[in-house]
Amino acid sequence: MQLPDAKCRTVAAAFGPVWEAGAGSRVPSKEMTDWATTSSLATAAGTLVLAVATFASVRSANRAARTAERALQVGIRPLLMPSRFDDPVEKVMWGDDHWAKIGAGRAAVELTVGIIYLAIPLRNVASGIAVLQGWHAKPAPSDPKEPHADPEEFRRQIRDLYVPGGDLGYWQGALRDPGEVAYKELFDAIEQRRRITVELLYSDHEGGQRAIGRFALNPRDGGDDWLCTMARVWNLDRPDPR
Repeated sequence: MQLPDAKCRTVAAAFGPVWEAGAGSRVPSKEMTDWATTSSLATAAGTLVLAVATFASVRSANRAARTAERALQVGIRPLLMPSRFDDPVEKVMWGDDHWAKIGAGRAAVELTVGIIYLAIPLRNVASGIAVLQGWHAKPAPSDPKEPHADPEEFRRQIRDLYVPGGDLGYWQGALRDPGEVAYKELFDAIEQRRRITVELLYSDHEGGQRAIGRFALNPRDGGDDWLCTMARVWNLDRPDPR
């Protein structure tokens, strides 16, 4: 069936050029082809925008999770320093009923028959609980930049020692074998009133965020006291601040 030219023009004006003027067959129009292409491009663009938005949302969520995890770690992280001169004096007892007084920035360094007793008053300046894991004592190195001892060489604590966040505590240790090299070196340094160092290995209450603090015990001139100062801190489970 063929439509007259006038009717063809009327249909073309109303519905677009669906019919080819003067022809009886139906052919696709250019406008319909352009709309299909445009629709495909719009769908692809929308998919791309959605993918970018999803990627940005995932990155933001991961960043927020890392920030929350870091805040949690900071909240339970300890940092041990010597006690201040105005801090109270504490009594420390060893397992053999030996007693010593420490505090006010002063450590205990005592020699008895075959035993060296050491104790350091501590202040936890961070908010996390500090758990003392081990220690390593020796005469002070001539080079202050000397690295810390290998953690495997540290003597493990016989008893659990905790220092609450923002509060006071102490560390104690003893050498009981006069035939040990470390005992002889420390004995000579103490007898000669030379500076000694004690490195403390500690962690948070979950056993993580381990750190090593080097404390220097300095003999005071004209007295038997040993003043305690902080020398350096190393992080073992995270990057060092220096």
